[in-house]
Amino acid sequence: MGMGSDMYRQQILDHYKNPRNHGELDDPTFSHVGENPSCGDTIKIDVRLDSDGETIEYASFSGDGCAISQASASMLTERLPGTTLGELNEMDRDDVVEMLGVDISPMRIKCAVLAEKVVQDGAKIHEGEVEIEETTTED
Repeated sequence: MGMGSDMYRQQILDHYKNPRNHGELDDPTFSHVGENPSCGDTIKIDVRLDSDGETIEYASFSGDGCAISQASASMLTERLPGTTLGELNEMDRDDVVEMLGVDISPMRIKCAVLAEKVVQDGAKIHEGEVEIEETTTED
């Protein structure tokens, strides 16, 4: 691991200690919650769509968990504005790992992808594609 990985680790710690878009929206288009039982992470994501009903205008999160889950949620909510629901649903684990900028161990990958899975499931519920109460990273 070189100096670049140290920079990304500092970025993760910064997002954990100073989360961006943390809190609940007053008038979200949709909200969804999820958990990673193996680590104890919980995340709620609120999304407000633009007037076109397809583009994310704003996203926020609340919850508790490890540094990776909380930093991932913070970084994701910064990335989502301007993203369409179609683009959101195309995101995968590799996009999250790239966003974090460090290699994530197999034990921590569920922490890293929790926010992504929560917002994707929230969008699918909003669009009437699925009916689930809560997202979980357990299979």
